[in-house]
Amino acid sequence: MRDLPLISGRECITALQRMGYSVARTRGSHVRLRCPGRAPVTVPLHRELDRGTLRSILTQADITIAEFLGLLEG
Repeated sequence: MRDLPLISGRECITALQRMGYSVARTRGSHVRLRCPGRAPVTVPLHRELDRGTLRSILTQADITIAEFLGLLEG
């Protein structure tokens, strides 16, 4: 299993949008994303997401690390 990369909140949002998520709202430095048939996720707009935070986002979105890495590559 590959390790999680250090990415920004915006990069995470872009990858999740490729998966079908769309921005529902923004409050402060946090963006709430929704996708039909999946749980909503909240992504902080930090310059660099902690790996634990990113792992939590992926768990909420019910996506594997390998799938997410594929979405990052576009």
